[in-house]
Amino acid sequence: MLGIEGLSLALGEFSLTGVNLTVTDGEYFIILGPTGAGKTILLETIAGIYAPDAGTITLDGRDITRTDPGDRGIGMVYQDYMLFPHLTVEENIGFGLLQRKADPACIGNSVREIADLLGIGHLLRRTPGTLSGGEQQRAAIARALVLRPRVLLLDEPLSALDAVTRDRLRRELKAVHRATGTTVVHITHHFEDIFVLADRVAVMQDGRVVQTGTPDEVFRKPATEFVAAFTGMENVFYGASIVRDGEAAIDLGDITIRTVTAVEGEVCVGIRPEEVIVSREPFESSATNVFSGTVTEVQQNGMFSRVVVDTGLPFVAVLTRQSIARLGLAEGEPAYVTFKASAVHVFKR
Repeated sequence: MLGIEGLSLALGEFSLTGVNLTVTDGEYFIILGPTGAGKTILLETIAGIYAPDAGTITLDGRDITRTDPGDRGIGMVYQDYMLFPHLTVEENIGFGLLQRKADPACIGNSVREIADLLGIGHLLRRTPGTLSGGEQQRAAIARALVLRPRVLLLDEPLSALDAVTRDRLRRELKAVHRATGTTVVHITHHFEDIFVLADRVAVMQDGRVVQTGTPDEVFRKPATEFVAAFTGMENVFYGASIVRDGEAAIDLGDITIRTVTAVEGEVCVGIRPEEVIVSREPFESSATNVFSGTVTEVQQNGMFSRVVVDTGLPFVAVLTRQSIARLGLAEGEPAYVTFKASAVHVFKR
């Protein structure tokens, strides 16, 4: 229901280039990318703050590329809330309806309904300066949702919050989305947002969309070396691929990895840490890639820990603390790494 085709925009030294996206009705769509990728500029162009140099934006089949922002049926919430400090929470939430000259009784009912849905019904008489960051963000989201937008744009709404509040508001966003069915486009750099909230994900790099898919597709089958590295595929190496009968041997110098790919020549390979099995003895499995090495690092990190095994190349694996203790893994100890051919992702350099 939201279509973006060939969208380009130059702003000083930065530009959006040939952005194509389709967001379906009721979808929770997340745009992921590093700082400076153009995520906020894309959202502001969708909202009508910027006019694109080329391309079209359609909503429910209607071309809104040059439509006034107030007439698009799109709401936007920034990470810094932008609440009016001199108004109460109730007045902030109802401000847009008041501007539309809605019936005062209807405004009151709508404000209370959306405030209760976001768990801030008891805060309506308070002013923004007396609220926590999470409460202010709920008020900002309520102010946008009370107008019943066709699309709600969220600009890193959880980034300014502490981890506990962020996790709670993430769950509340999921519940609100389920209750209202509002189409949401949410930009973030927190991977947790994606797995809790997203139906689909787009990854941006330097003003371009470089991959779109479900969270599982993007994280397990990255389309480019950039997407692999950005999504945490720490085991990234460079080598030469020779393909015979659909199977590839990739010479990485000290070791040769085997996988199934049609990509030949100079390549980049990536293996996610969670796909790497670490053992003290050769691991009995159908996996074709087994290498011996030495543990060079064990980094405790809460429930899961990061283990590095040097096989000539440093492989990173993620294990539970219990697994590390059971295996007796420690720096300087011998170990084996094992991973399947299907765990190897190959990109042309």
